[in-house]
Amino acid sequence: MKDFRAGEVLLINKPLTWTSFQVVNKMKYLIKHHPSLVLDGKRVQPKIGHAGTLDPLATGLLIVCTGKQTKNIEKYQAQEKEYTGTFYIGATTPCYDLEKEIDAHYPTDHITDELIHETTKQFIGKIQQTPPLYSAIKIDGKRAYDIARAGQTAEIKPKEIEITVFEITRIALPEVDFRVVCSKGTYIRSLARDFGLALKSGAHLTALCRTRIGDYKLSDAMSIEEFENSLKS
Repeated sequence: MKDFRAGEVLLINKPLTWTSFQVVNKMKYLIKHHPSLVLDGKRVQPKIGHAGTLDPLATGLLIVCTGKQTKNIEKYQAQEKEYTGTFYIGATTPCYDLEKEIDAHYPTDHITDELIHETTKQFIGKIQQTPPLYSAIKIDGKRAYDIARAGQTAEIKPKEIEITVFEITRIALPEVDFRVVCSKGTYIRSLARDFGLALKSGAHLTALCRTRIGDYKLSDAMSIEEFENSLKS
C-alpha cells in the first residue's frame, strides 16, 4: 500500500491541455481519503508538488512527490531531461508554440534536409538561451506571462543551458520532428525560435512530449485514470 504521508514518488503522464498545477490538484483530491493519511484517528493532508513544469500544450512525464519526498523535488528538477516533438518551419507565434496565432511567415525554399541536420550542430553543448516572455520566469516580482498577457514587454536575460543531443527524426516540411536531451532550465519553445532563426527563417513548436527525467522514463508513468484506479485496488 502506498504511504502518501511518509512520501511517494509518482510518475504521471500529463494529459494535453492540462497544466502541471491541475495535475497536482487532481491528485491531491484523489488521495485525500486514502488510509495512509490517517494519523492518531485524524486525517491529515500531505504536501504534494511536481518536479518540473510542463506547458499546457506539452504532454509526457511529470514527477509528482508527496509527503517527505517533496524535500527531494529540487534534486529531481536538476536532472537531465529528454523531449521529443515537432517544429513547424516557416512561421512564428508570439509564445513560440500553438497557444497564440501565427504572427509572421518566412521563406523556406532555401531549406534542405542537409541544412536542417547541419544547423542542429550549432545548438550542441553549452549555449546561451533566452526564455520566452510567455513563461513563469519572474521579472521584478511578476511572472513573465502576466506581463506578456497584459500587452507589455520586458527584458529577459539569457542564461546558460546545455544540450547534449539534438537529433532530427523526421523531415516533412514544414514539419520537422526532433529528439533533444538537455539540462534543467532549457525551453524547447525557445529552441524552436532559435532554430528557425539559424535556418534564416522562422519556426514554432507544435508538439512536445517529455520522455525522460534522469533515470525516470515516460514508459513507466501512469495516466491520471490509471492512478485513480490504483487507489481502488
